[in-house]
Amino acid sequence: MKVLVTGGAGFIGSHVNILLLNQGHSVTAIDNLSKGHKEIVDPRVNFHQISLEDQKLEDILQGHDAVIHMASFIEVGESVKKPVEFAQNNIVGTVKLLKTMKNAGVKKMIFSSSACVYGKPASLPITEDCPLGEQENPYGITKIAMEQFCKLYHNLFDFDVTILRYFNPYGPGELHEPETHAIPNFVKSTLAKTSLPLFWKGEQVRDFIYIDDLAKAHVLALNSAGLHIYNVGTEIGAKVIDVVKKIFRIVGYEVPIDDKGERKGDVPSLVASAAKIKKELGWSAKVSLEEGLRKTIDFYRSRPSSI
Repeated sequence: MKVLVTGGAGFIGSHVNILLLNQGHSVTAIDNLSKGHKEIVDPRVNFHQISLEDQKLEDILQGHDAVIHMASFIEVGESVKKPVEFAQNNIVGTVKLLKTMKNAGVKKMIFSSSACVYGKPASLPITEDCPLGEQENPYGITKIAMEQFCKLYHNLFDFDVTILRYFNPYGPGELHEPETHAIPNFVKSTLAKTSLPLFWKGEQVRDFIYIDDLAKAHVLALNSAGLHIYNVGTEIGAKVIDVVKKIFRIVGYEVPIDDKGERKGDVPSLVASAAKIKKELGWSAKVSLEEGLRKTIDFYRSRPSSI
């Protein structure tokens, strides 16, 4: 297939690019580089530095079979400070992309969503049938709205849409500025031998999904027709404090913990049921948390400038 990846210079997008290419697909990536990093884009990719609003996108899309849409602002704290910017970039950007896809005759969308749409879940593990929860930040609201527009284009224009609700991705190549995700912050603090920031004393439970496993879900979804929603997680919950202890054990020393107290908007536990994606796409997580942490630590050790 000929696949266009939005946000193709980002953490997840760069890994999806490589997997697509290695499986024989032709890949075009777009990214405005406001958050992405051109140096992590595989040289085999046909890369364009443009935004979703650029009129050139319709010409670029011609002849493609599918779009994997990952271009969005993701920093939860920033979304509280800049709700208009998040709505404009995430929601309006997605609507413009869908319209451009329709104009170009490209009617297959794999959309990067998030487990945050469930809010505080009523029960665990979380299935795709769980109701969408009350949101406590604009980022979560944008993900729900983006999902709804994707569904709308399925209903109105017969788009094939697969929505992937990620749990907690991590792994090599995460270079966000600022970095808001737990594992890269833990690893970088530990390697730099500085105090490690920790909320809720690390008692939250999360389902951490390694980046290579997550990327595979996108490629498998290319073969789907109709409308599908899948959780992408390991089905294994880990206390955040236990992740910190694993990192300490792997590197062979500990650093002080900076107790950040409570943080508004955090839910106590998020653990996926991945039964649906296993049954329908044959996907399952393969990389253990221990193995994934070792690979992530090796990545940051190899890039001291990113610590």
